[in-house]
Amino acid sequence: MVILGGYTRLTSSGLSMVEWRPLMGIIPPIGDTQWLAVFHKYQQFPEYQKINQGMTLEAFKGIFLVEYAHRVLGRGIGVLFALPFLYFVITRKTRGILTLKLFAMLVLGGMQGLLGWYMVKSGLVKDPNVSQYRLTAHLILAVLIYAYILYVAFGLMLPQAQSKASQKLDASVSKLRKQGIALIALIIVMIMSGGFVAGIHAGFVYNTFPLMKGSFIPSGLFEQQPLWRNFFENELTVQFDHRMLAYSLCVLVPLYCLRVLQTSTNTSVRRAAMLFTSMLVVQVSLGISTLVMQVPVPLAVSHQGGALLLLSAAIWVVCKLGSARQNPG
Repeated sequence: MVILGGYTRLTSSGLSMVEWRPLMGIIPPIGDTQWLAVFHKYQQFPEYQKINQGMTLEAFKGIFLVEYAHRVLGRGIGVLFALPFLYFVITRKTRGILTLKLFAMLVLGGMQGLLGWYMVKSGLVKDPNVSQYRLTAHLILAVLIYAYILYVAFGLMLPQAQSKASQKLDASVSKLRKQGIALIALIIVMIMSGGFVAGIHAGFVYNTFPLMKGSFIPSGLFEQQPLWRNFFENELTVQFDHRMLAYSLCVLVPLYCLRVLQTSTNTSVRRAAMLFTSMLVVQVSLGISTLVMQVPVPLAVSHQGGALLLLSAAIWVVCKLGSARQNPG
């Protein structure tokens, strides 16, 4: 779902559906008459008038179907979650705190749909570009929902400490777990900065690495006033911040994983740490390639997916550290 959202953004398809019909919107246009009617509605909005003037019906179908697939997939996920959830609640298959966690997922999913439309509306006015603030909020809520689902799932999959001995042993790695949680937060911040990069198309400029404008720390980072606008609206600063966050992870993640390897004797925990480091290498490679090749869609989509895999690996390490025993196995 998140990857398809990134593809929708990269192909400029997100503003092709100018109406939000949560129920009837599940049915696509059928026949030339309906397609022409939908296309006519699109022609009344700024994206067609200022950017896609003269677009053919066939070209419009291409971007429309991408956005349509994104919306239908979101609704499909909602249905596939809600119906089994209701069944489990009614039949008392799930109770207590787990029920509340699952209900929170359902509510967050609904909020994400509303936020998506709120984002699209920002591009249906004078400026045919969605707000980078709304775009990033939509992305981060998706990431938080994903991370929350993953955390709950891992908690159900992994055994929990029972004995006093294992609880005492867990205390020896509690610092590592806290540091891992801090890294998870930093990865989410990095993804957020990537949202702003996408929102203002900052990836299409300064396509050299490791220097920007011929310097590691380029001039012009704070030329906009007030100062705070540079971090969200200045292409140079937004891309620079994304790079600096990536550099920070390149230092912190290997150090953290080395500490995990030195502390834990649990084979699966050690494997999780090595997976975390390996995924960082993959993600950094994708990021650099996306930048220097000026954001080709396949690489950019892979980079967005890589961010989720990196986040997944970090959550996996933290959850493994919190599981039953820190002994080999």
